[in-house]
Amino acid sequence: MAPRLHPYLAGIAKENHFRILATGGIADHIHSIFSLPTTIPIAKAVQLVKGGSSKWINETFNIDFAWQEGFGAFSISISGLQDTRNYLANQGQHHAATTFQDEYRAFLERHGIEYDERYVWG
Repeated sequence: MAPRLHPYLAGIAKENHFRILATGGIADHIHSIFSLPTTIPIAKAVQLVKGGSSKWINETFNIDFAWQEGFGAFSISISGLQDTRNYLANQGQHHAATTFQDEYRAFLERHGIEYDERYVWG
């Protein structure tokens, strides 16, 4: 599904006047780099992408699909863009060594972000 999904996500973004610079993922999650104008809040952009792509996935692949309810969003600098693109391109290899959940917990802890397990995976 990914070879068709990733361009579809970019198309949703283009229709809504923002850009997805890169997308990568594995069977249970994706990561995307959004470039948003100041007029589009992160939550709105994610809502547009998740809603539009859920509808398309269900219709195209005739499955009962839904994204998880929440999302995580973090800003990156221009100087970190290429490293982040490289990370997205190597999701399969990376998650063969560590689970997404373990990686996410480590990321939050490394950056001093408090979280409650009850709400992170819901």
